Amino acid sequence: MTGSEIMAVVGFFVMLSGTLWGIWWRIEGKVEKAKTEAAGVAASANALALLTRQELADHKLHTAETYVTKAGMQEQTAQIMRAIEGVGNRIDGLGERLDRLYEARPGTRRSS
Repeated sequence: MTGSEIMAVVGFFVMLSGTLWGIWWRIEGKVEKAKTEAAGVAASANALALLTRQELADHKLHTAETYVTKAGMQEQTAQIMRAIEGVGNRIDGLGERLDRLYEARPGTRRSS
């Protein structure tokens, strides 16, 4: 092989490696750009998740403060039923007292 042929082969490999390096550099640049964009999207998604978590915690607290639990509702219902039963017993007792009032009247007359 002569010097010009060797230079042509070396030039071809330099040109080929330069082309491959240029392609690799462009691909690497696009990958880095995609990583940067993905990191931005991930950061915004993380911020949204934190906001949603805080809003959910606030809603749970509001619900716990505002609404009654099942056990609390059963206790309140039992108290109301006892109160209604007490009123019913008093009404029943009132009827018996009225009956005794009318039965106990002797036929006394007043004299003047």
